[in-house]
Amino acid sequence: MLSRGVASGRALRGAARAGVRPPVRGLRGSPRARSAMPSWVIDRYGRNDVLRFTRNMVFPTIHFPNEVIIKVHAASLNPIDLSMRSGYGATALNMKRDPLKLKSAGDEFPLTLGRDVSGVVMECGLSVSYFKPGDEVWAAIPPWKQGTLSEFVVASGNEVSFKPKRLRHTEAASLPYVGLTAWSAVNQVGGLNQSNCSGKRVLILGASGGVGTFAVQLVKAWGAHVTAVCSHDASTLMKKLGADDVIDYKSGNLEEQLKTLPLFDFILDNVGGSTEKWALDLLKKWSGATYVTLVTPFLINMDKLGVADGMLQTGVTVGSKTVKIQPVIDQVFSFSEVPKAFLKLEGGHARGKTVIDVISKK
Repeated sequence: MLSRGVASGRALRGAARAGVRPPVRGLRGSPRARSAMPSWVIDRYGRNDVLRFTRNMVFPTIHFPNEVIIKVHAASLNPIDLSMRSGYGATALNMKRDPLKLKSAGDEFPLTLGRDVSGVVMECGLSVSYFKPGDEVWAAIPPWKQGTLSEFVVASGNEVSFKPKRLRHTEAASLPYVGLTAWSAVNQVGGLNQSNCSGKRVLILGASGGVGTFAVQLVKAWGAHVTAVCSHDASTLMKKLGADDVIDYKSGNLEEQLKTLPLFDFILDNVGGSTEKWALDLLKKWSGATYVTLVTPFLINMDKLGVADGMLQTGVTVGSKTVKIQPVIDQVFSFSEVPKAFLKLEGGHARGKTVIDVISKK
């Protein structure tokens, strides 16, 4: 009896003798001859000057049957991109990329940043049954994989979901990673969900950024009473997203302002710093109240992404009947303006997300 490996080997050799070209890899999609693509990469860690545009980035390849190749229409930036550009978490990420330590130092370069993508499926591995070439999808790509600031990106099927039809690509690209992060913090760590959140008091520090604007809408949709902390010029946005109370952190001593309010069941901290020292005093005592900080990027992004990478295919899916989330976009940049987009994000005080229109011709 032949082993499967021997049998398949003989089949391939028989096909070759018959003039039939054996498949290079298991995929479904349109054939292509290209081997390189435009991309923004870094060749070392550092500040914004390490970003480099190239037209010769290696074209992504399907290595596993559950993978898809996506033509990127839009991407967006997150604080984790700034951290990765600077090298924060590089050791942990390299261990994830190469657990057996077979590669030499620096083998992760050239490295493409960007975790969010909205685009169109180009090729599918043979075990992918949910998607087909031509489907419009969005995805959050884990930080140990090559990123989305490219013409194409490869993703595992469980990282991908159908893009809501009501959203343009630039809108859809603003949501997946902050959605994963906010949902992980609120649900996985905080234990809140649509059945137990009604009436809970939730405080969100740094509410006007990407994660904050998503979290405000999520817990509000679940029936929570939301207190949002931001600067005065974002207060109208916060009210529009559903916040019950909006506090301007510049209008006085924030700690003293918050101490005048009833205690909270859940605090999501997107700011950190001194707030970590006094925020715990704002929680209800002996009630299972939770404080979560997202300031250390990999606290949630590394530990919880594996648990939550199917979020986009659950009942929390943005645009589903369960939760309606409005994309909040601060600014859209063309693909040629990626360094400007990084500087914008680095400057802080964003009102939502910084988005890259990758197929823009500007």
